[in-house]
Amino acid sequence: MASKIAIIITSTRTPRLGPNVASFVHKLLTPLAQSSSATLSIVDLDTFKLPVYDEPVIPANVPARGQFIHEHSKRWSAEIASHDAYVLIVPEYNYGVAGSTKNAIDYLKNEWDGKPAAIVSYGISGAKIASEQVKGSLEGVGLRVSATRPQLAFSGGVGPDAFLAIGEGNLGEATRKEWEEKHTEEIIQSFKEILDALANPVEKKKN
Repeated sequence: MASKIAIIITSTRTPRLGPNVASFVHKLLTPLAQSSSATLSIVDLDTFKLPVYDEPVIPANVPARGQFIHEHSKRWSAEIASHDAYVLIVPEYNYGVAGSTKNAIDYLKNEWDGKPAAIVSYGISGAKIASEQVKGSLEGVGLRVSATRPQLAFSGGVGPDAFLAIGEGNLGEATRKEWEEKHTEEIIQSFKEILDALANPVEKKKN
């Protein structure tokens, strides 16, 4: 049975570069996914319109001891539960993880638990801080995080490509070329680690 792997755009602000980064990653990973009988799909967090967590039940208790009552929570839960693994596309804002990213992770527990995930972060200097923070949060909800975590910086640092990304949500050609040359191999490696984790599942912990 083919594994279903989601590439998740975790930024929700406007403008945002996340969709372009997701498309870039999707294009790189598609040949390997096809040869591995895996299906890739892009999931855009913005379409779920998640408020700051507003359920009366804590995520760890769903579904064994309670149920979500809001449609946005049910949709997000069903989407994440439908995939076997994830590639999170993570921005860094003001030297930290975006609130939308953290909130989306915290909405769920059992839907994530035991599954593999990779983190691809992006920002002026590659989003190292956000990548570290997201790694801790994902491991906290039981995800198996790939050791290879690509960190994509804008070409020239604080320069034209950074302003293009931040101001318009567009990926500059210099940055795209730099990412292709410097990060293609590690993006593919992070995905290979997901595939390896899928081939070697661990027993899901019981609450």
